[in-house]
Amino acid sequence: MTNALSVALTIAGSDCSAGAGIQADLKTFQHFQVHGLTAVTCVVSETANQVRAVHPVPAEIVRNQMALLLESFPISAVKTGMLFSAAHVVAVAEILRHYPLIPIVVDPVMIASTGTSLLEPEAIDAYRELLLPLARVITPNLPEAEALLGEAIPHEPALESAARRLADQFRTAILLKGGHLEGAECVDLLVDHGTVHRFSAARISVPGSHGTGCTLSAAITAALATGESLPQAVEIAKNYLGLTLRHSYQFQAPRGGTVHALNQGTRFPKNEA
Repeated sequence: MTNALSVALTIAGSDCSAGAGIQADLKTFQHFQVHGLTAVTCVVSETANQVRAVHPVPAEIVRNQMALLLESFPISAVKTGMLFSAAHVVAVAEILRHYPLIPIVVDPVMIASTGTSLLEPEAIDAYRELLLPLARVITPNLPEAEALLGEAIPHEPALESAARRLADQFRTAILLKGGHLEGAECVDLLVDHGTVHRFSAARISVPGSHGTGCTLSAAITAALATGESLPQAVEIAKNYLGLTLRHSYQFQAPRGGTVHALNQGTRFPKNEA
């Protein structure tokens, strides 16, 4: 019997609080009925409120996970999340360059929502030189885009110029996420083959944003895996992220903090999906 499910691979860190990282990716893949595979790069001791420790998986183990999965499954799309070090970026790029027909979504995870660095500084050059040129789309938030450009993006009118320069620099599509800017709306810009697509959504008040970047890029990956075009995949992902935020929840931690998670189950009414 043949299984018609599409397959997607996430290469990312493990978040023990399950709000971000591979846990968020798998929840998202499941929602879109895409079979999710994982290559774990780091084990992160974190909640929405703090990153206590990062435990990197040896780069060779990451390489072995990826090679086995790519040899064994009909993978239709790949997402990279937290890679942590230059050695991890090199290992991932060396494997993925042998699969040019598989669309790659690169979420250049650099800083946690708590402000903790999740990427060693020397890894940025490896990203620029080896991994970003392989991507079908790169999904930086403003701080990540500023790190890649080496300059500030101070306001919404600067988004398009920044996105176009990143797209030209890495010769790929850029989804520049403007959620860090102030305003009643969150504006994201997709530059794809020279065309700009604008996605705007009302800002949703939630206890925190832990896992939103992972969820968005995973939803894009799932949509690409099922054959959607990139602009359509981004639209689907944006709608899904808004849905999860509207149904978000929080837990009271023993010492008074909160853990914010995205409710990504399939219990939502079909007309909201």
